Amino acid sequence: MSAGDHLFEDRTPGVEERESRASYLTYTVGLALAILATIVSFVVAETNLLWAPGIPVGLIVLALAQIGVHLVFFLHLGSSADSTNNILALAFGVLIVFLVITGSVWIINNLNSNMMPMPMQ
Repeated sequence: MSAGDHLFEDRTPGVEERESRASYLTYTVGLALAILATIVSFVVAETNLLWAPGIPVGLIVLALAQIGVHLVFFLHLGSSADSTNNILALAFGVLIVFLVITGSVWIINNLNSNMMPMPMQ
């Protein structure tokens, strides 16, 4: 058995011999888009480019764009059949995080409404 044969036998199930590999160009484009989204979010937060009540919405949109850039360019999640399990695992993780955060906010809100008021001094 040669060293080349051993390399292809140690792959995890479902991984093909010819994986698509990322190039320096995809990482550079991803880095540039991530930096651009970060700079734009700081500009939106610190200037009057957006209407004041629209700033949180703009920041949320930029945060979602940042998440998309990281998923596509750095984690290489796409719409191919190879990344279906990764997308399902990501969706399950997002669901768990959403449940934990929502439950925590619900409990904190319930505690806040049921606490006795502090005496004013």
